[in-house]
Amino acid sequence: MRTGFRAPLVAAATLAVAFGVMPGAAQAPYRPARTADGKANLNGIWQALNEGEWDIEGHSAAPGRVLALGAEDAVVPGLGIVEGGPLPYLPAAAAKKKANFEKRLTSDPEIKCYLPGVPRAMYLPQPFQIIQSQKHIMMAFQYAGAIRTVYMDEHTEAPADSWMGWSNGHWESDTLVIDTTGFNDLSWFDRAGNFHSDALHVVERITPMSADLLNYEATVDDKKVFSRPWKISMPIYRRKEKGARLLEFRCVEFVEDLVYGGLRKPGTRAQQ
Repeated sequence: MRTGFRAPLVAAATLAVAFGVMPGAAQAPYRPARTADGKANLNGIWQALNEGEWDIEGHSAAPGRVLALGAEDAVVPGLGIVEGGPLPYLPAAAAKKKANFEKRLTSDPEIKCYLPGVPRAMYLPQPFQIIQSQKHIMMAFQYAGAIRTVYMDEHTEAPADSWMGWSNGHWESDTLVIDTTGFNDLSWFDRAGNFHSDALHVVERITPMSADLLNYEATVDDKKVFSRPWKISMPIYRRKEKGARLLEFRCVEFVEDLVYGGLRKPGTRAQQ
């Protein structure tokens, strides 16, 4: 009389054996390929696949910045990459964030091809390349030809504030930990106007989960803007198509008229 109840269990057990998955069986931790010095090999072309570029917090679809562009410029909805609820802005900073959003068409640094900053560079909708050695880890970004250098053995403070900050790194088992300070206050986290000050401190953790998947976490601390540290997390995927590589995206030449058009001599024409 109970055959009908047992049949699904038998079928499930059969499938589990067939696919090598047993209930309660512990999965062995992934052991990544190694570089010559024995560290986890992160070399390759990578890209995040999420909507953090539009807004790192969860958000609905919305009209874009240029209504004439219709759906092409619309805000793509996203679940967000921020953990633990809304960003903990201090009151004055929350007002500035709102003002940034209202002026995003002209104030977002991406509009003028400025460097993206960290962690925004990691989830832009363009690929980046990790080039790994024992003393340095380079990250080359297709967007604007941006570059990050992570110093693995000579840890120093930033000589000056900059868009991408100054990064010192170390390994914790197979996790690359990057501690970055020395930022200017000019970059944003996204197109929604989320921002930081020159007190920004970012600690990133990059862990290989498989040959083609990285787990990325970044803890953001900025006492001038936020009441407490907060965290983002996301997967980053290896670009697998044949011939995957970075292409040129020299956006400076696309924005010359936008940035310098006011200096043009009367009667001259803008570049087309």
